[in-house]
Amino acid sequence: ILIGRLGREPEVRTTKSEKEYVSYVVATTNYPPPPPGADGVRPEPGTTWHRVLSFNNNQNQFIRNLQKGTRVYVEANLEVRDPQQDAPAGTPAANRQIFLKHETLRILERRQPRTDSEEQTSA
Repeated sequence: ILIGRLGREPEVRTTKSEKEYVSYVVATTNYPPPPPGADGVRPEPGTTWHRVLSFNNNQNQFIRNLQKGTRVYVEANLEVRDPQQDAPAGTPAANRQIFLKHETLRILERRQPRTDSEEQTSA
């Protein structure tokens, strides 16, 4: 289970066998933050980035229209692929790969579009 924000717009991709899927990235905050150091200062919590792949055609249409910054709840299955012995060095197949295969996604909070006055004050 992941609860976080989309780190960028979801991307539609195609496998080698021409099967379409959606790839999206969820940023989660590592809570609780680490304990205070010797100086008594508590370090800021860190962020972890998770790439999730969705092969569910019914949900892909919905997912591909989500915006960066949308807060989501995601249930995904973890899949680990060991390196292929005959794969060329430097290719993904030559490395251990960890996949999060999308099962469920719920929107917790939609990203609010910025107003013209907010864009002018932040520039």
